[in-house]
Amino acid sequence: MRACFPLHLASRPIIDGVSARSLSEIAHLERTRNYLQPGDVTAAVRLWRDHVHRSERQLWHDYEWANVHWYCCGNPWEARALLDAVMHAMSPRGARELRRIIINRLDADYRLPMPPHDGGGG
Repeated sequence: MRACFPLHLASRPIIDGVSARSLSEIAHLERTRNYLQPGDVTAAVRLWRDHVHRSERQLWHDYEWANVHWYCCGNPWEARALLDAVMHAMSPRGARELRRIIINRLDADYRLPMPPHDGGGG
């Protein structure tokens, strides 16, 4: 059975809220930069988004003890650093679009977890 979409579109990054022009620029960077592979930017956005939307308890545990799954599934802080590098490599217009998604939406949702209340009346 044939795929229902053109194969040349299958390797394009998909990031909600980013224009086709900027997605094309991201795909070009993924093909031409030695620190990127196809799909890296989309995976980094997904990893950072999933991390940001974790519960405060999970964020606190990750902050204190790290997360053993980061070794196999990706470190969200490395993903965020990769997104910064990509935004610096993009044109100002494309970087502004990606920054709007990353900084304004996701980073604004991230909150450093508060330490657990120890309950000892000291």
